[in-house]
Amino acid sequence: MAAISREEFVDLLQDEIGLAVGGDDLGRALDEVPGWDSLHLLTMLVLLEKRVRRPLSLPDFLEAASLESVYELVNR
Repeated sequence: MAAISREEFVDLLQDEIGLAVGGDDLGRALDEVPGWDSLHLLTMLVLLEKRVRRPLSLPDFLEAASLESVYELVNR
């Protein structure tokens, strides 16, 4: 079972980070996400660590090319 579902991930992006994204946007490169700022990556890391209750790798997050990549990191 996934640590976080796609729907929960998208909800977190929308509700807690303020990104106007949907499930179809997960494959976009991070710099193509409307309103994207590099600080969102650190915010996501902290929020996701709290959500899944385990540490996540900052270096892996920094290498993520898309929201889909981040989602996969959380669920591996």
